Amino acid sequence: MDIRLFVTGGTFDKEYNELNGQLFFKDTHIQEILKLGRSRLNTNIRTLMLVDSLDITDSDRRIMAENCANCEEERIVITHGTDTMTETAAYLAKEKLNKTIVITGAMIPYKFGSSDGLFNLGGALAFAQTLPVGVYIAMNGRYFNWDNCRKDKQNGIFEESNV
Repeated sequence: MDIRLFVTGGTFDKEYNELNGQLFFKDTHIQEILKLGRSRLNTNIRTLMLVDSLDITDSDRRIMAENCANCEEERIVITHGTDTMTETAAYLAKEKLNKTIVITGAMIPYKFGSSDGLFNLGGALAFAQTLPVGVYIAMNGRYFNWDNCRKDKQNGIFEESNV
């Protein structure tokens, strides 16, 4: 079973400039993370963009939807910033792509060394292999249906929105 992995940026792939204290994008860390995690999955990785999720537009979401629709894989993981992943999930769900799409991200950049991204990516890859067709968000060891998820910014976790 092949899994398509689309990279869109977000905290997952941010780097830290020690001179000016700013976060920036250089390249994706996905290959490194998969190697570190000793992944044995057949993953086809494609970087669509490296964008902070607060800057993602519907044009960017259209690119994601078109790539999901046009790839041959039926199971897809998208790395995405956490601030607007629920909006992207809603956009993709409305496209009714008849594929299993799992969106995941990180609250702490991978390059910081204590990122939750490794755990979240592993979970997303496992969920993508087992969940039925639909759009999901995978964070904190859980998966959520696209229409029942929210980011709790006070506690830095994702939870069901119908709580």
